[in-house]
Amino acid sequence: MNSNLEKIFIAFLKENQRIVHKVCRIYTDNKEDHEDLFQEITIQLWKSFPGFKGDAKFSTWMYRVALNTAITLFKKSKKNGFNTEIDVSSLKIEYEVYEDDEHKLKRMYQAIYTLSDIEKALIMMYLENKSYRDIGEILGITEGNARVKMNRAKNNLKQQLNTK
Repeated sequence: MNSNLEKIFIAFLKENQRIVHKVCRIYTDNKEDHEDLFQEITIQLWKSFPGFKGDAKFSTWMYRVALNTAITLFKKSKKNGFNTEIDVSSLKIEYEVYEDDEHKLKRMYQAIYTLSDIEKALIMMYLENKSYRDIGEILGITEGNARVKMNRAKNNLKQQLNTK
């Protein structure tokens, strides 16, 4: 890939890397897995970037790639370890530490870990104040379906929080 494309990718990633951290935080429960998943998502974003046409916002596309990676690739590779063919260290992307040690957040994340993969994604996007239209676009479902699934996810999360 040319260096101009690399510069554009790095700028987009730096501007939006909190999205990746949030996806990692939802799908992992320790620092090592978080870092591994962050790298896997970055690799998938880099591999997919030449196909990014700009039809959707970059952040929407990034959510889609990050969630798909977390749900499919990470769950499968956790059993066997990560297998990467690309060295992303050459991209010189600075890894920003994402910390949130408040008790309430930890309790909420513990409850979120008990939800299904799709419910985790829905709750994360809800916490990001994404519209049902955006959520539907990211997940590839209708806006109405996003509303129904969101209500179920919220109810499941409330149940988890009330039982702890």
